[in-house]
Amino acid sequence: MSGKKLLGEERRQAILKHLQQSHKAHTGSALAQLTNVSRQVIVQDISLLKARGEPIIATSEGYLYLQKQTTEMIEKTIVVDHQKDDTEKELSLIVQSGCQIKDVTVLHPVYGEIVARLEIATPDDVNQFVEKIKSKQASLLLRLTGGLHLHTIVSLHQHCIDQACVKLREAGFLVEET
Repeated sequence: MSGKKLLGEERRQAILKHLQQSHKAHTGSALAQLTNVSRQVIVQDISLLKARGEPIIATSEGYLYLQKQTTEMIEKTIVVDHQKDDTEKELSLIVQSGCQIKDVTVLHPVYGEIVARLEIATPDDVNQFVEKIKSKQASLLLRLTGGLHLHTIVSLHQHCIDQACVKLREAGFLVEET
C-alpha cells in the first residue's frame, strides 16, 4: 500500500482493516507512512472512524482496535497507593497474576476524574510502558495525587483477580476499606 496516496473513505477503510487485523498498537506516523499521508490526516481519520462507533483507542503505544471478546471478562476496580519507583513492580504483580490492566484513573482536585487507557496484558507490555515513561521523561498520573490511583483490571477468571489483590496487599500497595 505504501507509495500510493489513498483518498478519503478508501484510506479510512485501509486504516480500519489494518488495525482490525493486528493485535498490537500502531502509531499515527506508521499509519501515515502506510497510506502516504500526514500524521495529522491520520488523527482526523481515526476521529471520524471513532465517531462512527469503531472501537479504536489511543494508547501510549499508538492506535489499537479493541477486538470483541468471545468470552465475558471479569472486571474489578482496585485502589492502589505507591510511589513512582514501585510502578513496574505493581504492574508486574497484576500481569503475573493473569490479569490485564485496562486503565489508570486519578481523582484530581480541579479536573475531577482523569482516566488513561493502558491495555497492559503481558510482562513485555509492562517493560515497554516503563521504558517509554523513562525515555520520554514523562510523569506518571500518580504524581498528581501523591501516589493514590485506581486501576481497572480484567481477567477471564475470578481467582486471577483475587490473586492480584493478594499480591498487591502483600506488597503494601492495595488500599482497602477498614
